[in-house]
Amino acid sequence: MDRLVNTVRPYAWGSATAIPELLGTEPTGEPQAELWMGAHPGAPSRVDRGEGPVALSDVIAADPEGELGPDAVGHFGPRLPFLLKVLAAASPLSLQVHPDLAQAQAGFADEEARGVPVDAADRNYKDANHKPELICALTPFDGLCGFRDADEAAGLLAALEVDPIKPYVDILHAHPESHALREVLTAVLTADREAIADTVHQAAAAAERLGAQDGPHAPAYRAYASIARHYPGDPGVIAAMLLNYVQLQPGEALYLGAGVPHAYLDGLGVEIMANSDNVLRCGLTPKHIDVPELLRIVRFGSEAPGVLRPEADSSGEEVYTTPIDEFRLSRYVLAEGTAPSPLPSRTAQILLCASGTAVLRGTGGDGGDGAELRLAQGESAFVPAGEAVALSGPGTVFRATVAA
Repeated sequence: MDRLVNTVRPYAWGSATAIPELLGTEPTGEPQAELWMGAHPGAPSRVDRGEGPVALSDVIAADPEGELGPDAVGHFGPRLPFLLKVLAAASPLSLQVHPDLAQAQAGFADEEARGVPVDAADRNYKDANHKPELICALTPFDGLCGFRDADEAAGLLAALEVDPIKPYVDILHAHPESHALREVLTAVLTADREAIADTVHQAAAAAERLGAQDGPHAPAYRAYASIARHYPGDPGVIAAMLLNYVQLQPGEALYLGAGVPHAYLDGLGVEIMANSDNVLRCGLTPKHIDVPELLRIVRFGSEAPGVLRPEADSSGEEVYTTPIDEFRLSRYVLAEGTAPSPLPSRTAQILLCASGTAVLRGTGGDGGDGAELRLAQGESAFVPAGEAVALSGPGTVFRATVAA
């Protein structure tokens, strides 16, 4: 088992304090948005097996079956198929959607054939993989996830009493839901930027007013007003009003599958995803928005957010169940003095200590018996496939591995 040295990504939307507080380090004054744990080529974790720090991606490449296990390599190839993160949002991320696997493969092949540089600003597909993801809240966490019921969205927009928005309300009432949502989103994203900026300003002022009143949508209006303050005049503010507003409590999670529009707004969470950089943006960003391709990928139709809560088994492992194989996230809440919990060892795993202390003790008979690794809050470890380990606390530990 290896202690991981991880990279913090300083994206502009990140919190300046949340990740330093988790790690017990001094804030730098700059945003610290994501702490990456894994073997993604953009910022692989580093390990030291006695010859100095080396990228985890290089360790895996040197012996894929030994590090990941033959089952995982046979299913996903010779690479770690997931990326684990701590995500700290102090302002809204871009409104976005991810392709399914077939769409990603086709889109990547098309851009490669057309010679679009992989680092081009207008490139949609950085790789040929899909990007399902799961976010689990460590603090109260706000986000947007999936389209509202069309009639509900119409009522929310109508209450703004903004004249240029009234045609959207009529469309949402008059059309079959999937057509209505598509038509309104298309109209918002293709509107004249100067004209719709004024509409966004009016809508933001109305949302501010409605958010200050009592009512079932007051928290959502406050969220939309906050988004507008961060992205004044951005059409994505109107697009965001078509989506469900979700407030997660610590320990609750959201699964984001292909085609589901979403955005994270505020809070600290543990995120796990398939190893991919494929993002198509709908708004709340200065980056490229490919409207025709976006509309091809988005899954139109209302969808309840589906807040996940972990399900505990007899071993004490609490699992967040998702419908994909690339990753499996679970949690151990370990009390003082409880017996160590043996961890399954068929495939590689990453363990993150989210609070308290975690103690990993080798239990195998291959020379690792009795070896111990202590993780403080915010620290993480990589455990290769086949290495028998028992986990004890007191602390809360997230375990990331594959489901297949």
